[in-house]
Amino acid sequence: MPETRITVAHSPDSDDAFMFYGLASNNVDTGGIVVDQVLADIETLNRAAFDGTYEVTAVSFHAYAHLADKYALLAHGASMGDNYGPIVVARAGSGPQGVKGSRIAIPGTLTTAYLTLRLYEPDFDYVVVPFDEIQHAVLDGKAEAGLLIHEGQLTYQDEGLRKIVDLGEWWSERTGGLPLPLGGNIIRRDLGPDLIRKVSKLLHDSIAYALSHRADAVKYAEQFGRGLDREKTDRFVGMYVNELTLGYGERGRQAVERLMTESFEKGLIPQRVPVEFAV
Repeated sequence: MPETRITVAHSPDSDDAFMFYGLASNNVDTGGIVVDQVLADIETLNRAAFDGTYEVTAVSFHAYAHLADKYALLAHGASMGDNYGPIVVARAGSGPQGVKGSRIAIPGTLTTAYLTLRLYEPDFDYVVVPFDEIQHAVLDGKAEAGLLIHEGQLTYQDEGLRKIVDLGEWWSERTGGLPLPLGGNIIRRDLGPDLIRKVSKLLHDSIAYALSHRADAVKYAEQFGRGLDREKTDRFVGMYVNELTLGYGERGRQAVERLMTESFEKGLIPQRVPVEFAV
């Protein structure tokens, strides 16, 4: 019988690493499926998904709005900010007080952080910068402000930056307490329902294993934290890997629907995207 082999792509970040700890540590029964892991930054993964490069991949929800015909949304693996999220920062003691009219360093035009910033304030200029160089772009004067995703949300004050707005806080207030859906895991529809079910289960089991072996999983994730110590890694993982990661629930589903609806109504995505999960 031929070997079943799939590639799972995710970002080299501590929260994604935590989710995939069960698989990486060989503590999940894959049912004979060989799982290869590929690591790349989220904007690279967003672009690769347009070509259907990987069977399973993490993507931004902004990108998924363009990919729903080719990929199905898995019912687990979401990263959501619950009254916190991407942060717009400027140099401490200088720079703009708001987003409007500013030149902002962003991590990519397909990121949900960029989409949410457009919902917050459409009138700004931007320059695309690798996500881990945005702080330097602001400090060096290449941009007046920067849109931080990932670990920079915990370290910006130590780097001489100040917050203009936390988009997760803004979204929560705007929506009556919904979390901000940032990224999710998707699976290529052409794998067929049987393989999709099997792969979905093993990815769910990987997240569940990490959550039930948290100390070991955080220790593993720390190597992907780009300088975060164990305490900050644990904090960052806790922000984006939680009960909404194991399953969206009604609240998570509503959050994705609200993001997609508002983005479509403002002309920021090309179509209404139904929130349907792979079974």
